[in-house]
Amino acid sequence: MKKFFALLLSLAMVLALVACGQKDPTPDTPDTPDDPQTKVEYKVAMITDYGDITDQSFNQTTYEACKAFCEDNKVPFSYFKPAGDNTADRVAMIEKAVDEGYNVVVMPGYAFGGAIVETAPEFPDVKFIALDVSAGDLLEAGVAKAGETYDYTPENWDLSKYVDMSNVYCAVYREELCGYMAGYAAVKLGYKSLGFLGGMAVPAVVRYGYGFVQGVDAAAADLGLTDVKLNYIYGGAFSGNADITAAMDTWYAGGTEVVFACGGAIYTSAVDAAKKANAKVIGVDVDQAGIIAKYADVDGMTVTSAMKGLYPATYDTLNDVINNGNWEKYVGKIETLGLVSGTDPEANYVQIPMGDGTQWSDSFTQDDYKALVKDMFDGKITVSNNTGNDVSAADFATVITVNDFGNLKG
Repeated sequence: MKKFFALLLSLAMVLALVACGQKDPTPDTPDTPDDPQTKVEYKVAMITDYGDITDQSFNQTTYEACKAFCEDNKVPFSYFKPAGDNTADRVAMIEKAVDEGYNVVVMPGYAFGGAIVETAPEFPDVKFIALDVSAGDLLEAGVAKAGETYDYTPENWDLSKYVDMSNVYCAVYREELCGYMAGYAAVKLGYKSLGFLGGMAVPAVVRYGYGFVQGVDAAAADLGLTDVKLNYIYGGAFSGNADITAAMDTWYAGGTEVVFACGGAIYTSAVDAAKKANAKVIGVDVDQAGIIAKYADVDGMTVTSAMKGLYPATYDTLNDVINNGNWEKYVGKIETLGLVSGTDPEANYVQIPMGDGTQWSDSFTQDDYKALVKDMFDGKITVSNNTGNDVSAADFATVITVNDFGNLKG
């Protein structure tokens, strides 16, 4: 009998333990543990365009921003360089990155319009972040893919018919604003014979150039000058070469004091010519004062630089998308980045350097620059962003003389 009761007691204890281990089917506080399968593990890839990550301009700045964000947040990162400067090779690198598990793809430059049209629908789970890719770039590629013709008058555009934006975000910049700032500063600093050397006549470069003309003209008008001259040309490349250097030699020999070199590594030709003439240059995209000084082995060649916030736009977007989960704020949009502050110039996505990268003087001080930015932000100064076929650089001149040399090649 004792053995029987002992057996019953043991069985009761076992049943009690089992009951304690089971969950209450209707608990007061629901147990909803995170499902690890719902968490996305991000990997970031950057695809270079026609340049590489040592171009000391667009690609390098975007690369450095991606790399810094990924290192700060322990996110896998790599960059991919296409074999050639064409859509097919850019598409091949995007496909390679996705095949290797990268699910956030960052692409700098207008040349990615065709690659986005080709690959975004193919990889709907990949987040595509494009810098300087405009609606026009995408539409042109989409229409070409469809084998159609199209009325490119902006008010007639129907992007949705030709481009799938359901996993794409594009940011473009108001280059005409920082181009204006650079041109205005140069004339205020005493330069009266200037030049603009663009890479290729793509919208971003044209906006820089036309903004520069407007800034030069406005400063000349403010100072009551009628003898300010500006040479204007596109080199047909985003790198320097002997032909472009020869053209710049001619300009500097003819009295040009400073050239705004706008387009990747094309600055090398302007710097090579300026060094021989003991003249000046204006940088682009980033504060190029140190870059140009290192290249020329001469300090003080850079008057200023027309900058756009490639680094913060890249870093901040990745942070908001990956860390904050705010992809819905960006997806499907083509956002124009420009002025966001009238009191803090360094908070803006377009600016000139506030530090030693600009050659400040009594004729144009940091306070003068701040006042200029405030007037632009408040709408007292307006800058045209018209890059249509119906306008040219000379159309923006009212008191200055513009010598438009068109394209050096082509």
